Amino acid sequence: MKITTIKQIVHTRSCSNMIRYPLLGKNTTIGVIAPSSGVAEEHHLLLEMALKSMEEKSFHVVTGKTLWTQDKEKSAPARERADEFNQMMKDENIQMIFPPWGGELLIEILDSVDFDALQPKWIVGYSDISTLLLAITLKTGIATAHGTNLIDLRGNYSDKTTAMWKSVLETGKGESILQRSSEKYQKEWHHEQPSPSVFHLTEPTNWQTVSGEAVRIKGRLLGGCIDTIRHLIGTPYGDVQTFKRTYNDGKPILWFLENCELSSVDLRRSLVQMKLAGWFEDSSGIMFGRSAAEDLLDYRMKDVYEDLSKELNIPILYDIDCGHVPPQLTLINGAYAEVSVKDGKETILQTFI
Repeated sequence: MKITTIKQIVHTRSCSNMIRYPLLGKNTTIGVIAPSSGVAEEHHLLLEMALKSMEEKSFHVVTGKTLWTQDKEKSAPARERADEFNQMMKDENIQMIFPPWGGELLIEILDSVDFDALQPKWIVGYSDISTLLLAITLKTGIATAHGTNLIDLRGNYSDKTTAMWKSVLETGKGESILQRSSEKYQKEWHHEQPSPSVFHLTEPTNWQTVSGEAVRIKGRLLGGCIDTIRHLIGTPYGDVQTFKRTYNDGKPILWFLENCELSSVDLRRSLVQMKLAGWFEDSSGIMFGRSAAEDLLDYRMKDVYEDLSKELNIPILYDIDCGHVPPQLTLINGAYAEVSVKDGKETILQTFI
């Protein structure tokens, strides 16, 4: 299935608190830092390959100190990680932040992030990085990009789905961009057999709907890795209601969630918690990414999705191109999206309004 882009100018509303969209321009300088996990010495070669690949794509690259170290499940103490992030966000010569990958303890830095000083710059990543992405969009109304990590761009080329990250980030305010589902996904890694495009895409992609019927959903996107973003509930960084009052113009929220390693019952508990916290109020639907997490024999992931769909009375999709089972779409926290699943054809149109 060929991936195409559509960019069209649409009428934008006048509102003092609109979503603010960064723009990836020419001669972009990328700041590469590790606000969660850094890259241990045994993986420096992979990192150097990824940095070289970005330079070959005509990006300028600036690396931070946290990037090259890893100890006790993090790149550096929380304050050091936050200070480096704040510094790069304030540096006018840096237009984009691209961590190498996720990790475990990004939540430690949130108290030290200078949210009031943040200016629109693309921050890209997934997994634990999505904790930072969602917190920034909720608190500031600045759009953030849930998509590939830097390390996965180390190949000679990228598959069509992954490669869309650049086109998405080049989309201007008031424009739209279309992404299609991948043709195939990766079931397992084969590190002993490196692929020129990094991933080994062998299994046919098939987005599913709980209803088993064609689905069309519209809404403003929010989401991330449920393993980590669930811990924002009850904190100043997970205030979905204030975001909706401040930056949303009455549009429903369309959630995208991906499960890295939660069991079906842990996923169920987390989703119930989100529901009780009001995260799913005024939602038009929920999209779940493919997951390699294990099912329980008598309560499977599909059962979790079906239970949630009945409770919320909204459409639910699953096995979409999002998360730890590559490849994945680039989904923008804050963008208005129209998702269509019909006759084996799956598309998502994001509009930057």
